[in-house]
Amino acid sequence: MQDFITIIGILSPICAIVFGYATFTRNKKSDTTADAKQDATVLTEIGYIKGGIDDIKPEQREQRKTNTDFISRLTAVEQSAKQAHKRIDRLENITDHTDHPDE
Repeated sequence: MQDFITIIGILSPICAIVFGYATFTRNKKSDTTADAKQDATVLTEIGYIKGGIDDIKPEQREQRKTNTDFISRLTAVEQSAKQAHKRIDRLENITDHTDHPDE
């Protein structure tokens, strides 16, 4: 009986080491798989973001061109309105002088 207890005493730590190593190996594979999935998810999301940015860039260029065209047209309209005001002012001065020849 004493020999049996001694054998169990020797085998117990050996079994604990073997089972501990097996668990460590299994968990390491599981962790590696989880990390790979997480990395793949992050890379996929980065790809979606990059694709969105690539779509936005041409739209931004087009908007910039539209704004530049709009500013050019607005400047032309402002100049035209300025000239029209000058002509109206001259017409009013002519009309004022014809209505009141004494002045």
